[in-house]
Amino acid sequence: MDAADIVASVLVLGIIVVSLLSNVVVLICFLYDPEIRKQVPGLFILNLTFCNLLLSVSNMPLTLIGLITTGHPGGSDFCQIVGFLDTFLTTNSMLSMAALSIDRWVAVVFPLSYHSRIRHRDAVLALAYTWIHSLCFSTVATCRSWVGYHHLYASCTLCNVRARAAGTQFIIFTVALHCLTFLLTLIVLCVTYLKVLKVARFHCKRIDVITMQTLVLLVDIHPSVRQKCLDEQRQRRRRAIKKISTFIGTFVVCFTPYVITRIVELFSPWPISPHWGVLSKCLAYSKAASDPFVYSLLRHQYRKTCNLLANKVLKRSPLNSSSLRTENTAARSQHNSITTNNIQPTANKSV
Repeated sequence: MDAADIVASVLVLGIIVVSLLSNVVVLICFLYDPEIRKQVPGLFILNLTFCNLLLSVSNMPLTLIGLITTGHPGGSDFCQIVGFLDTFLTTNSMLSMAALSIDRWVAVVFPLSYHSRIRHRDAVLALAYTWIHSLCFSTVATCRSWVGYHHLYASCTLCNVRARAAGTQFIIFTVALHCLTFLLTLIVLCVTYLKVLKVARFHCKRIDVITMQTLVLLVDIHPSVRQKCLDEQRQRRRRAIKKISTFIGTFVVCFTPYVITRIVELFSPWPISPHWGVLSKCLAYSKAASDPFVYSLLRHQYRKTCNLLANKVLKRSPLNSSSLRTENTAARSQHNSITTNNIQPTANKSV
């Protein structure tokens, strides 16, 4: 192992740990909180979490072993199963992100009719499509023996060396796979989230107009209060842009290098550096570690559930802490009343 392989091994190990911990926390929150289970996006997040967890325990460890041993981890049949999972789970997770973006678009653009447009039955049908779509590509690749250990990525995945005899068929299959998964998801993400941003900015402008009209009427308002209102308007716009950039940016940064490398590999007459291949694969793996934070753990409902679970594990109850504060306040007020009663007779006597 050279220095680059050691760095890549540490990187993969860190991704495995973060991905396992964060996705397990999301799964526990889903099982613990009935409010999260009632929400339609919870089904898409559950499917995404399932894919990330399975990817973390099947594909990532084999990549780590391949980097450490610099060789083929496991037998050929076992590697084909892992390669099947790699194609299936990656495709499924991408389509789940597209489904989540469509759900958010409907919720923002059609807030009054959201519950009639997006129901649990519709979510189940969308998930059924993601599974069928993913199974079709992964099954074809496995049946044609196009999956195996790829030294460029140090992982069991689609392998052009095994599919060399297929020639044009494998090229068409690979291009179709990435067009109907990565490119399709990217288009859906951009269209839906940019429309969400457009609607959010429109509402922000309406709020800004109302705020400015109010500030004009309140001529006696202090300049610091007026400045605070203007700062809040800017923060709302920044938050909307930041969220949309996070959704689209993490997808592009994590998956684009890997997909471009796969396409270039098909047509380039020059060999690709194994260090770059492993790095692009690590970036694709890192999406499984970032998804829980992007889609779940930074939301208010999940943070609230995490706090409740932490208090339960540490045997601390928020009710107990609030009751203690109430008791302290009551005792303080009682002490003040006693002190006041003792002072009043003394003052009367002096008078």
